[in-house]
Amino acid sequence: MRVVVLMGGKSQEREISLKTGDAILKALRELGHEAIPLDLDENLCQKLLELKPDKVFIALHGTYGEDGRVQGLLDILGIPYTGSGVLGSCLAMDKEITKKILAFHGIPVPKGVCVRRGESINWDKFPAIVKPADQGSSVGLHLVKGREELEMAVRKVLDISQKALIEEYIEGRDITVGILKDQALPPLEVRPKRNIYDYESKYTKGMSDYVFLEDDDLIKKLQDVALKVHKYLELKDISRIDFRVSKDGTPYVLEANTIPGMTELSLFPMMCMKMGIDFKSMVQMLIS
Repeated sequence: MRVVVLMGGKSQEREISLKTGDAILKALRELGHEAIPLDLDENLCQKLLELKPDKVFIALHGTYGEDGRVQGLLDILGIPYTGSGVLGSCLAMDKEITKKILAFHGIPVPKGVCVRRGESINWDKFPAIVKPADQGSSVGLHLVKGREELEMAVRKVLDISQKALIEEYIEGRDITVGILKDQALPPLEVRPKRNIYDYESKYTKGMSDYVFLEDDDLIKKLQDVALKVHKYLELKDISRIDFRVSKDGTPYVLEANTIPGMTELSLFPMMCMKMGIDFKSMVQMLIS
């Protein structure tokens, strides 16, 4: 099969996307496929028409890759691709819209407000989390403890995003659940060595520990909620649902990732391995 791996791009997550793409390319070639790397630029449409791939493996994180734009282009060109379609990608990319949909369905999400450029900040509960409403990989994530820190964090976020999301800080555990082909993977707890699982903790070796859950009741609860989120957001093939589980055991959904990272420190491959699905088998499942 001729597979184009779409990687790189123009988002804040370009470097992570290149690492994900390299890992996917290696696996595809070892599986015997003709794998071709392709960076996203203004000539993308022409290059795709020239290459005539059987399928595109979307390894683009962030803007263009996860927000439905490249999916729309591929739909117009009639080229099959991995992952969610336009609607699901668009919904999950916007954390504000994600929260509204999930709250409508009765799924717990942190209380919060969204601030756009020029708007006043109506928030007085601390500590709080400030993050872009449309970025992944914990880009622009801030834990703030007072008004001055809050205003500074919002300004920084609005430099890279149209909307800053301010949320209550939930004391508890960071746990994530992957979905592969409508099957929930084993929940994985992330234990950052500092207070917050930010970009540095996520992509620096030794900055976080990872532990699979042993509590069967909590495992089932998280997997059930993750599958509902995957369904309610119209996701397909693959996703990773991130939770903050409070001290009373309530699983609050933080976000849904439609193109999880596939680097050496990425969580999704770890969860697949726990299920007995190695990296190459996972890649083959996604292009099948």
